[in-house]
Amino acid sequence: MGVSNKTPEFLKMNPIGKVPVLETPDGPIFESNAIARYVTRLKADNPLYGSSQYECALIDQWIDFASLEIDANIISWFRPRIGRAVYLPPAEEAAITALKRALGALNTHLSSNTYLVGHSVTLADIVTTMNLFLGFTHLMTKSFTSEFPHVERYFWTMVNQPNFKKILGEVKQTESVLPVPSKKPSQPKEAKPKVKDEAKKEAKKEVEKEPAKPKVEAAEEEEAPKPKPKNPLDLLPPSKMILDDWKRLYSNTKTNFREVAIKGFWDMYDPEGYSLWFCDYKYNEENTVSFVTLNKVSGFLQRMDLARKYAFGKMLIIGSEPPFKVKGLWLFRGQEIPQFVLDECYDMELYEWKKVDIADEAQKERVNQMIEDYEPFEGEPLLDAKCFK
Repeated sequence: MGVSNKTPEFLKMNPIGKVPVLETPDGPIFESNAIARYVTRLKADNPLYGSSQYECALIDQWIDFASLEIDANIISWFRPRIGRAVYLPPAEEAAITALKRALGALNTHLSSNTYLVGHSVTLADIVTTMNLFLGFTHLMTKSFTSEFPHVERYFWTMVNQPNFKKILGEVKQTESVLPVPSKKPSQPKEAKPKVKDEAKKEAKKEVEKEPAKPKVEAAEEEEAPKPKPKNPLDLLPPSKMILDDWKRLYSNTKTNFREVAIKGFWDMYDPEGYSLWFCDYKYNEENTVSFVTLNKVSGFLQRMDLARKYAFGKMLIIGSEPPFKVKGLWLFRGQEIPQFVLDECYDMELYEWKKVDIADEAQKERVNQMIEDYEPFEGEPLLDAKCFK
């Protein structure tokens, strides 16, 4: 940048000297969205561009929305904070206000849609996710994005898709907004007095007379690498319950489930080393579309992968007609929900959590029914049941 993109050859491809530029057999194309559209259309009937002219138009609509309403405002917020533009508080406030308005509109759309257009990922989702990426990783803290829970769910679902992870790796939300660069006045350099040649020679002689200082061993200078901190759950007293044994029993039991798996669970269960929790989704009235509700639960389980070593869960999607209810049962190592799960998995705050009292026979029976996908559950049929193991 700043060299090859300013050459006459490059300026013929893009007269303003910006990247990216795509060279094609028919000629160059610049502007990232134009390149993305071109590449997508190279494959006939590419589902990334919809299945009809109407869906194609909707995809273009959301690409333009993401570029003009989301990306433009994030860039206006971002550039002054990296010193690429003058920082003006009123201008930043206007950009943030406009961004929140756009995120509010996106949040409303995503409240009843898993993806922006249709029932699978399209180019609109790719462009929008990448526009949101800069905001989530550099500017928009959890307290900022919590106003838009459906945008949060959408973003984390997208960046955890295998094809996104290949490019982005593990994505972490920023914990703080980039600071405004400090404006330090440049200090004029003090004129150094010229040293005469004779003085230089004398100084050199004095240095040569000084005995050489012994070198410090490299091993002493280098700090020993710090050991990776252990998960607090690994420091708990050993438990008689081996979680993998339970998961294996659950997976391998095909008949007489209550007599074999449920009985085996209670034989293994260690109330001192583990705890059971019920969870109920707070916003069931929003679950009006079955596939959206199922995708919402699948996304939650996907994001819980960080706790796989320490947890087992069952999630029930309940009802034959909308709105569908989402309820769950979770087994966690320790006596509380692990703090790293609460910190890392934003879905946790979308549920009401209640610790199971196993001395209460009614609650214990509810645990049994949730583990075995008992139907009807609490008087209603199951739309689906998902297991985290």
